[in-house]
Amino acid sequence: MSKRIEAKYKIDRRLGVNLWGRAKSPINKREYGPGQHGQRRRKPSDFGTQLMAKQKLKGYYANISEKQFHKYYVEAVRRKGDTGENLVGLLEHRLDAVVYRMKFVPTPFAARQFVNHGHILVNGKRVTISSYMVKEGDVVEVREKSRQIPMVIEAGESGERDIPDYLEVDHKALRGTFLRTPKLADIPYPVQMEPNLVVEFYSR
Repeated sequence: MSKRIEAKYKIDRRLGVNLWGRAKSPINKREYGPGQHGQRRRKPSDFGTQLMAKQKLKGYYANISEKQFHKYYVEAVRRKGDTGENLVGLLEHRLDAVVYRMKFVPTPFAARQFVNHGHILVNGKRVTISSYMVKEGDVVEVREKSRQIPMVIEAGESGERDIPDYLEVDHKALRGTFLRTPKLADIPYPVQMEPNLVVEFYSR
């Protein structure tokens, strides 16, 4: 698991967006970056725009490591079809992303920790690897012993997010099924993601 040195809300401010669409994000109050030079905004170059698109997409998924993110890009290129669509589809297959989308936890960072601590079952077997790739038809559920954790209850009752239609979730049972690989238009990103620019960044 990669070490997240910076606070997640500093990522918001550095990128200048409310990346996870949360009410607590400081970008709601201060729309400039952290530090003494944070208010200096220059028009980015093409490279800067592509880099920003990559940092947004990478940061959204609990700030996964550069090495791991690049592996998803390589796999997306290898597959048939649109590379950008393939990339976001692969990212949505990550177990921590699925747990977050199913509203079992409030944030992608909490999802990574929740999986790593052994609270999640996939097809009845405990999986502790947050990057585990969930397949279509897989059933993901919270372990019975973990269902009364306050964070789980809070996430399920939150009105901040809706569950996308490529997942089917029974919130009483805290169990869901991954129905299909989503397209970019299906994924409820709170901010505009531009995977085509990420592809341009890596193909330079």
